[in-house]
Amino acid sequence: MDYCFAADRTLGKLAKWLRILGFDTIFELDASNNLFYERLEPERVLLTRIAKLRDCYTAGKMVFIEADDVFAQLRQVVDELAIARKDVRVFSMCLQCNSSIIGVDKQAVYGLVPDYIWQSHDEFHRCRQCERIYWAGSHVEKSMEKIERLFS
Repeated sequence: MDYCFAADRTLGKLAKWLRILGFDTIFELDASNNLFYERLEPERVLLTRIAKLRDCYTAGKMVFIEADDVFAQLRQVVDELAIARKDVRVFSMCLQCNSSIIGVDKQAVYGLVPDYIWQSHDEFHRCRQCERIYWAGSHVEKSMEKIERLFS
């Protein structure tokens, strides 16, 4: 099942982890911007820790996040929405701008990444929107361990 989320200003780390899992997740930083809530597409699941929204948000689905720890927050979202491992497309979204990333030829990133990275890696991905370049660093293995624990 495809999920898309809208995380408000209180949940930046959760938004990042949902993007790591491959979910379209918009994130609002502006604390005074009520337009964020008013303009949400109905298919987006609102994620919030703002108590006053818990009882008054009626425009769509909402998950009121209770935990402080980002992995407990992630666990809550996965459990409440019954997200399965098969729903996840790890490292398919840009962590910066929330656009999809695509594989690119190694030659296409020559001179755009540090020389050591270019020499030691064969696979690269680039964001379609902001053109940020990604490669599998040491964080990938640690992230995958956390993801596998989340779904075990």
